[in-house]
Amino acid sequence: MSNTSDVLNSKQPVFLDDPVLGSLEKDYLARAIDSTYVSTAGPFVPEFEEKFAAYVGAKRAVAVQSGTAALHMALYQLGIGPGDEVIVPALTFIASVNPVLYVGARPVIVDVDPDTWTMSPSAVENAINPHTRAIMPVHLYGNPCDMDALTHLAHAHQIAVIEDATESLGAEQHGRKTGTFGIMGCFSFNGNKVLTTGGGGMIVTDDDQVADHVKYLVNQARDPVPGYSHSEMGFNYRMTNLEAAMGLAQLERLPDALALKREFRRIYSEAFLDTASLVLQKEHKDSQSSFWFSAVSIHGNSDVDSIQLALKKEGIPSRRHFRPLGDMPYLAQYAQSCPVADNLYATGLCLPSSARNTRESVISVASSMTEALKGVVQ
Repeated sequence: MSNTSDVLNSKQPVFLDDPVLGSLEKDYLARAIDSTYVSTAGPFVPEFEEKFAAYVGAKRAVAVQSGTAALHMALYQLGIGPGDEVIVPALTFIASVNPVLYVGARPVIVDVDPDTWTMSPSAVENAINPHTRAIMPVHLYGNPCDMDALTHLAHAHQIAVIEDATESLGAEQHGRKTGTFGIMGCFSFNGNKVLTTGGGGMIVTDDDQVADHVKYLVNQARDPVPGYSHSEMGFNYRMTNLEAAMGLAQLERLPDALALKREFRRIYSEAFLDTASLVLQKEHKDSQSSFWFSAVSIHGNSDVDSIQLALKKEGIPSRRHFRPLGDMPYLAQYAQSCPVADNLYATGLCLPSSARNTRESVISVASSMTEALKGVVQ
């Protein structure tokens, strides 16, 4: 263990979810600064929107200030509000549920699948009622939900699908990119995502009217007439030209970043093959995760906090799974029994997955993980 620690600490630092940044981003940002368009106007925003839409296979894309803003705008655009219900998975980041509350709707929290850790279609089916207006699948850690089942349910009950694809840029199901299965798909470009603009987000859709109206809303609903005229309430959710410039640079890096993340998952999978207590998140059939995170559930009588501490002593960062939504005090009134999500939180750990890592460092991480496990599993 000491030799592994020496390598990790002195030669190959390990990164949990750090972005890959360099001269390409500096070049794009310099061009944006030289243009003097650094705020919410400038040529890089529409260029980023066009290239992003082309990449995911959507007709239109609208750049916004965050993934949370994207989800808020999607719900608002559909007129979802008081008296309506939106189904969300229990195991997700808090930003998936807050926009439901922003519009005054009721979040209905359902359990997740024990293998893929994503929204359970059977749980969704049981939760649908006359008040249900939308299903919000979350492609957790980049892993696509069972979109065949979820879209079938949505069509059968005439409700909308708003995809929370904030963690899954580059993931596919049946060869189709996540974010393109619902009426709108929402992405995040936070600093730790597969593609980062420092902040920012994107809404994609195949509906021109939806895209045009959302683009109008995020620009304070300013009417295209001389002076300052606003026919309806709008929002200050525009992306800046600087962010879009960085996004264009990151789009060029995206194929390499995804290839590395998938390689790291392969390394973890092979390293844990003979360790029954380490169970990786599984992909749904005909799907390919982006592996924003490679994550494990640690079975058996193990102490996840102790394992995390042992890894930290080796210079290896990790993080716990998201706490189930129903555990949040302000969401207690919406809590439902979600035993799978509860178990995954209790046993789960996200491992170093940044594309800044090398294959060699990830191999060492996998070795350290199995060694740490031996010391705490009883």
